[in-house]
Amino acid sequence: MNANVHKAHPWHGIPIGEKAPEIVTAFIEIVPTDTVKYEIDKQTGYLKIDRPQKYSNIVPALYGFIPKTYCGELIAELAQERSGREVTEGDGDPLDICVLCEKIISHGDIICEARPIGGIRLLDGGEADDKIIAVLKGDEVYGAYNDLSEVPANVVERLKHYFLTYKNLPGEEAKIEITNVYGREEALEVIRTSVEDYKQSFY
Repeated sequence: MNANVHKAHPWHGIPIGEKAPEIVTAFIEIVPTDTVKYEIDKQTGYLKIDRPQKYSNIVPALYGFIPKTYCGELIAELAQERSGREVTEGDGDPLDICVLCEKIISHGDIICEARPIGGIRLLDGGEADDKIIAVLKGDEVYGAYNDLSEVPANVVERLKHYFLTYKNLPGEEAKIEITNVYGREEALEVIRTSVEDYKQSFY
């Protein structure tokens, strides 16, 4: 028996996938039924409680990140080029991903195969914070979409609204803005760029 008794770190120890960037592994941190925001503890690799959801914002898809990616200098340069805005740096995290699927997934801390179809470029306090939009591989409903332009507009608007408001607190000025919504080809470019950022930072 050759079982690995050590849990792989979700960011550094899980392969991105042999068919990346067309099909990637996604590590899911939170799901739409969660009332608490979870995220990976970078040091240990365990899922930790980031904060309770104070307001009625519900993540509208499976939400997590793509292993062995990093949002650093190259992602910042790409975001500045495509947005025409000054981008100080990447947010220093793995590349975020939202995975659309028909079924109810009851909890996070899982991995799945996802097919990127587009993305939303956010600037969070001047930092590049792209959100890749993907569909669950083999999904009977969302699996029919090949590009974000094919997805119903209300689904895209729901995703945009969530990311524009999920960090907002009453009385505070919003620090997040959306500069671009892009399709599959640019999403693949963003993933490739984040992989290069990872290699430069961790290899």
